[in-house]
Amino acid sequence: MCRRRRELPKPVVASVQGACVAGGLMLAWICDLIVASEDAFFADPVVRMGIPGVEYFAHPWVMPPRIAKEFLYTGDRMSARRAYEVGMVNRVVPRAELTDSTFDVAHRIAEMPRMGLALTKRAVNQAEDLQGLHTGMDAVFGLHHLAHAHNAETARDALGGVDIHAMLRRSGGRPSRPGEAGA
Repeated sequence: MCRRRRELPKPVVASVQGACVAGGLMLAWICDLIVASEDAFFADPVVRMGIPGVEYFAHPWVMPPRIAKEFLYTGDRMSARRAYEVGMVNRVVPRAELTDSTFDVAHRIAEMPRMGLALTKRAVNQAEDLQGLHTGMDAVFGLHHLAHAHNAETARDALGGVDIHAMLRRSGGRPSRPGEAGA
């Protein structure tokens, strides 16, 4: 889903305020430009769950690799100012100016020739893909699912061999306890 949206021929501008965490991060990263309010912060805390980052693993392309490692290893929040410093965000503005600033950028872009914008977006996306973005994401997506499978097995082992996923399917999403109907 994120890749398809990244490939839209029209430029997409994100406007971020407050928390931009995990799934929100993926939605922001598929955009061509990111305008953030001063109170915005970014985080990908899924390593705490044993997962190597969100599914749209753009980390080492939207920030330097050492910063990406710190971001992932710690799960700490990154302020909008820091995100700007490392190149993940295009602009940081006061919260009261966020909407106007975002629309200002979008209107300036909209004045450009559509074909030129579409070709420029494709050119930059192709350059990122030649730097390994597409194949890197494929590789990490496999690791992401491996981590989920590992967590499912670990959860099963912790429950004494009970298949938590089968329990959830039988109970319509509510986990039943051993001994309950459907367990």
